[in-house]
Amino acid sequence: MSGYLDKPQSHESSDAKARRKLIDQRRMEYRRAIESYAEQRQLQHELVDFPELIAANYLAGKQALAQQTAQPAC
Repeated sequence: MSGYLDKPQSHESSDAKARRKLIDQRRMEYRRAIESYAEQRQLQHELVDFPELIAANYLAGKQALAQQTAQPAC
């Protein structure tokens, strides 16, 4: 009879573990999003001090894109 009573408890504990795992995954996604946002803001703040780098990077990317589109397909 004790084997019968143990099965529902193990099912309940596995449900609790699954819920905790899901909550932890959501919490980690939220934490990563906050960290990513903070890193982007920090980078943006650092780049504001050097606007010429932003313009140079934009022009280099635009030139690279133009070269890729100008090459004939083989």
